[in-house]
Parts: sequence; structure tokens; C-alpha cells
Amino acid sequence: MASIDKQTEDPRTGEGTDGDSKAITEAALFEAFGGIRGMVETTVPGLVFVLIYTINRDIHIAAIAALSLSVLLGIARLARKDTLKHAFSGVFGVAFGAVFAMMSGDAKNFYLPGMLYTLGLAVAYIATAIAGVPLLGLILGPVFKENLSWRKRNPGRLRAYTKASWAWGLILLAKSAILFPLYWWGDATQLGWVKVALGIPPMLLSVYLTWIFLSKAPPPINVIAEMEAEEEAKKTAAAS
Repeated sequence: MASIDKQTEDPRTGEGTDGDSKAITEAALFEAFGGIRGMVETTVPGLVFVLIYTINRDIHIAAIAALSLSVLLGIARLARKDTLKHAFSGVFGVAFGAVFAMMSGDAKNFYLPGMLYTLGLAVAYIATAIAGVPLLGLILGPVFKENLSWRKRNPGRLRAYTKASWAWGLILLAKSAILFPLYWWGDATQLGWVKVALGIPPMLLSVYLTWIFLSKAPPPINVIAEMEAEEEAKKTAAAS
């Protein structure tokens, strides 16, 4: 996996070259979405909850165990000096679900905040793709150091971000279409096991499709390098 900070760049434009474009895209996606470890960390607390609840039917014990595990995983990320957003996002998500389940007395509500978040994210991906400002471009633009240059200056990447945002939106909508009927008409264990099963595969598919679309798109325009070059040119002009 290529390091984003050490990518090969065209000295004139600051853009990545075609030779390492796919590797750079892979690195950026793993950085943005937390990699396989991040996917596992978002799935395991839910697995612990449904496993304990299936055995003893105690919402409080299951919720506290899931939350405790999530906190430990977050602390482990902090100890490794990983990105804070990956350390805290899982903890807050599990905390909302745990509190909601214990307060309502319904184990299915442990999963409801995450399900609503998934549905809202699906709508956001699709709505922004239709609006011509795909959410995935807003997420990955800073990671690639291109910011919003893809909107006006790099139409190939705009198309790629739009396709990828559609893919994320439709995949997450399909996931929601499976989970919400189980929430309404199934029991907590059915919902829990299906949600665990749908934790990683949709994410992997979405990331893979994003990698396909972006690896075939033109390289990003490194606006950070451009600004640095402009500043250097101004300093040179002022000194001469």
C-alpha cells in the first residue's frame, strides 16, 4: 500500500502519476474509512451484544458489555495514535444504542441509531450525487489534497465521485431495506444476527467499487502543492 504523503507526483502539477494511481487510491480509501480493522471494530460490539442477549436475554448486561468492548477498542486506537475520528465514532455509536436499548427496555433499539444513520447516509450520498456535489468527493477531496478542485477543473474525477456516491447510496439503501422490516416485525436476535452479517460485506463492496471508479479516473490535482508553488513564486519575485 502506498503512502499518501509519499506518492509520486508530477513536479509541474503536483498530481500523482498513473503508475501509482491505484495504490494511492487504495491508501486514501483505507485512511478515510478506517480499513479492515475499522470495519471489524464497528461490527464486533454488535456481535457481542446479540451473543450475550441471545444467551441470557439481559439487555443491560449485553449493552454494557458491548459498550465496554467499544471503549477498549477506542483506547487501543488512541494508544496506537490512530486518527481520532476512528477511535471515537464507534464508541459514540455503540453508546447511543446501548443507552437507547436500556432506557426503552427493547433490545432491538440497540441497533436503531446505527440503522437510522445508515439510512440517512444513503439518502445523503444519493442526494448529493444528484445535486452534482457528490458526498464522496467532499470526504476524499482533502485526503487526496485536491479539496474541491474536482468540481470544476477535473470532470473525470467528478464523474468518478458521482458514480461512487451512487454506489454507496444504493448499497446502503439495500441494507436498510433488509434491516428495517426485521426491526418492525422480527425479534431482537434475528435483527442482531442479520445486522452483524451485513456489517462488513456491504462496506467492502462499496470501498471496492469506489477504488475501481477512482483508479480509472484522472489523477487528483494537488491544490496544496499549487498553493505552495505560488507562495514560493511570490517570495522569489519579491526577492528579485
